Amino acid sequence: MTTSAMASEIGESANVVANIVRSRPAARDVTQRIRIGAVPLCVVCGRGSSGHAGVFLRYLVETRLRLPVSASAPSVITAFRTPLMLRDALFIVISQSGRSPDLVAATKSARASGARTVAIVNAASSPVADEAEFVIPIEAGEEHSVAATKTVIGSMAACVGLVAELAGDRALRSALDRLPERLDRALALDWTEIADNLTKASAVFVAARGLALGSAREIALKLSEILRLPSIGLSAAELQHGPRAALSSRTPVVMMRLMDETAATVDALVNELREQKFALHLCGGPHGSLAWLTEDDPATDPITMLIPAYRMIEQTARACGFDPDRPPCLRKITETF
Repeated sequence: MTTSAMASEIGESANVVANIVRSRPAARDVTQRIRIGAVPLCVVCGRGSSGHAGVFLRYLVETRLRLPVSASAPSVITAFRTPLMLRDALFIVISQSGRSPDLVAATKSARASGARTVAIVNAASSPVADEAEFVIPIEAGEEHSVAATKTVIGSMAACVGLVAELAGDRALRSALDRLPERLDRALALDWTEIADNLTKASAVFVAARGLALGSAREIALKLSEILRLPSIGLSAAELQHGPRAALSSRTPVVMMRLMDETAATVDALVNELREQKFALHLCGGPHGSLAWLTEDDPATDPITMLIPAYRMIEQTARACGFDPDRPPCLRKITETF
């Protein structure tokens, strides 16, 4: 069977992150020129998969830098034409192509208002990068599959590198150093046990807490995008509220559990759902059902978990007769306003 571009690009992720590890000077330049202690607020801007990397970044910034984070709504600039007051704020835009007009406009407006602007982009020569004060390149190379994989992993790794430098966090730097090897090992993890439930599902819930929430939302997006299956990525805490009423025998739950302060509450929810006989697939912890590595740093494990999830989705798509590289009605670059 011919290998898809998506499969090939998943396999390139470890090399992408290895390059990011070697390009630490870009993040260090930001650190040397921004006094993080004087920053009142961080604003994160991105859409789609880049927005999921932004959710991950939010938890990193708030837990490691103790700096409040707001998610930017670019339509405030493009549709409502209302510039925000962001003097001295740290504005971080995440984009693969760096070409979406709304992200360009939001970055330009933030810089004009006095924010320190950082662009984490795959295309370092792009309109978004041109509008930012600082650029942290992902340099993952071109992606031929519509579904972004290696650029998402690269974006999240770049977020780790930036926060590690801003916080002066040696443990986080070391975790990033170990990440390429873990991503490479994760290619051997087999999550195809989920596939049987997916083929009979009416919808899928992907849940996690904290640093893994961005990955949960990303996996849910790929399930919708590649398998054409309605999916929602949400906090495990939110799954204990209204969405829980929608669980049934046709709505499998994929849960991601990190070895951190959120572990106990995730474990409790897993036990409840298993007692109620819902189809539940758990990655992480002593009672996990999905293949996993030995736990590492909870700031980088959510990135590693994307590898087996992406591979499972790609393999399931081909088994169902879908082209994982060309989902219907989608283009590689989506230009929103």
